[in-house]
Parts: sequence; C-alpha cells; structure tokens
Amino acid sequence: MAASLLVTWRSCHRTSWSVARRYLSASPASPPSAVTRFLLRLRQQFYDVEQLMTWSATFRNRAVRRKNLFYGFAQQNYGDNIAAAYYILSLKGSFRFAGQTEWFQPDARGKFSFDFMNFPTSMIEEVDLSGTPINRDGLDNLVSQLHLRRLSLRGCPEVDGWFLTRLHMFNDSLEELDISHCPRITVGALCALQHLRKLHRLNMSSIPSLQNPGLVRILMEEMLPHCLVTGAEYSQGLSLEDTTQTITTHSSTDPGAQPQEEESGQTSAKRQGQMQ
Repeated sequence: MAASLLVTWRSCHRTSWSVARRYLSASPASPPSAVTRFLLRLRQQFYDVEQLMTWSATFRNRAVRRKNLFYGFAQQNYGDNIAAAYYILSLKGSFRFAGQTEWFQPDARGKFSFDFMNFPTSMIEEVDLSGTPINRDGLDNLVSQLHLRRLSLRGCPEVDGWFLTRLHMFNDSLEELDISHCPRITVGALCALQHLRKLHRLNMSSIPSLQNPGLVRILMEEMLPHCLVTGAEYSQGLSLEDTTQTITTHSSTDPGAQPQEEESGQTSAKRQGQMQ
C-alpha cells in the first residue's frame, strides 16, 4: 500500500506542478481554474501523507533498535541468564529453563513476574519469540545460552538472512527451529542454516518470498539430511511434470524399496518351485 501511495503521489506531483507552472506563466489577472486549485490542493495533501509515512517508518525503526539493545547493565549485575530472560520477556516472548517444566511469559498487557530471577544459574532451553520485533542485534542478549534447543520465530517481521546467519552460535545445541510466516526470509537466507548440525526439525511454512516451496524443501533436505522439514509439500510451486519426476526420484532413492522388490521376487520364485 505504501508503494501505491508513493506512485500516486509522484503522478499527482508531476501533474500538479505542470498545471501550476502553466498557471504562473500566464497573465496574473487570470484566476486559477477549479481543476488547477484541486490539483494544487491534492499535491499538498499527498505531500503530507508522504511525510507521515516517512516519520512513521523512522519512529518504527527507532523503536525496534531500542527494544533490541544489549542489556549490559542486567548482565553485569545479575548474570547472563537473567539478562537473557529479561530481554525475552521485555519483547513479550516466553521461555523455559533447562530442567524445569514451568514457562515464564508476560500477560496480555506485557506485564510479567520477576520470579525468574530466583534461577540465576539455570540456562534457557526453549524460547518462543513468535511475533516479536527481535532482530539480529537482539541475538547479542542470547549468545550465552549454549543449551538452547528449541527456538520459535514464527511471524517475526525483522528476521532475515543476516539473522539466520548469526544462528551459527547455536550450532551445537539447537534442535528445533520455527521460521514460518517470516516475510523477510529468502531462499538465499535459508542457506545459512547449513551450520546447524544438530537441527532435526525445521518449520518453514507460509514464507511469502518462497516462489517454489516444494523445491526449496527438497534443497533443504539435501542440505540438512538429518532434519525433518515441515510446512511445505513437494507439489507446492511445481508443475505436474516436475512433481511426477520428484516423486519418481524419491521412490527410486528409497532404501527400503529395492529390498522389498527383491524379497517379493524371491518369494514368488519359491512359490513357483513348490507348485512344480
């Protein structure tokens, strides 16, 4: 919508400026027509809209940067684990300490209890940051959590290729990752996940920038052979011919297919011998 408004403003700007220039070059005694006055008014209104859009984007970027600042004061006074927990809760996320079943999470208004400060030596094992404005700078608050096993980034608008590149800090612990509904993730960004050696479950459903989710799933399975990739069917974004070829390829490379055929052949031969 922002792009369409900008195109409309530019078109009106050129038209109104052309009309205004013709009006100024004319005789000063001739009053402006109704069309000229309307275009000049429209130009001023769209200029105000553009300024509002610019200010809104600026304020939003500042808010995102402020929310992802490094919590150095909390780290120095309370330790790495408490600082990481406070950062997660401040983003309206939730987490679970290793060895515990209780989840710490804020309420509907973003308020949360400080009971997590009673576990300064416990490291975080599961984190749910779905829908939060976490970005690559905010990962500085989580770099100390070397026991992080599950991370959900579902619908995070700031998660991009640079963010996924920085996940290599969890390559020895991260087992499950949810990046579904993240609008800024591209095919090239997914290549950064190849360093996650222990990853065995990846959810990549409903990523808008992926034109061929089925093909991307195949590529991810080749890159991460021990990982279960979910959220995309093999037929998504592929033609009927490509889908048939993919199914045939997977069937021919199935390690359990050939032994079954050989066993069936041996069984059939035995039955024929018994009949003779």
